[in-house]
Amino acid sequence: MFYLHEQPILSPKPDWTTLQNHQGLWLIHVQIRGKSIFQQFYTCVDKTMMIWAAVTATIFFTAQFSSINWTTMAIVSSILTGCASAIMWNQTWVWVTEETVRWLIYWWLGLMMGGIALTDVSIFYSWSQILIQLCPLWLALCGFGYLGTGWALQSRSFFLGAGLHFLGMAILPLFPQWQYLVTGFIISGTLLLFSERRWDMRP
Repeated sequence: MFYLHEQPILSPKPDWTTLQNHQGLWLIHVQIRGKSIFQQFYTCVDKTMMIWAAVTATIFFTAQFSSINWTTMAIVSSILTGCASAIMWNQTWVWVTEETVRWLIYWWLGLMMGGIALTDVSIFYSWSQILIQLCPLWLALCGFGYLGTGWALQSRSFFLGAGLHFLGMAILPLFPQWQYLVTGFIISGTLLLFSERRWDMRP
């Protein structure tokens, strides 16, 4: 039945040798004086999440701490978002095809491209009502992205990810001077968590 599988919501990743598909697999093994310090593998989906985490952190932390003007920020953010979207398409197309959820990549692309377009227009035309809501806007977009992912993969993990982003929208007023920092931490932190752990999904 829907969601009634026995997988834990989040768990450590298995041994990479047990994976059926090694295409695009990235292995990291750090040793110091023969002692293993860090060992992990990253799939094409994991790498895409890490790239989005880096892009999100760059955009929101720069908006929080830098005095760069908003027009330049809009241009840089659009370029970074476009590059991350292209990488997402390249890295995950085979996977979404195998999982028969191609619509999912269009779902995320639509949300990200729509969000960056609305952000840019609000900056260029000084739409103050949208500018003061950019952080809730992006948390909502990512939240809806995770809802779609949870539905497509029958994954409780991604539904919880959506809930975390919607909760973030609720707590933002508690940090009026740090909204971009908080938003960056929520979006990037969630992506990094999913890239480091094994999330549940349908068989």
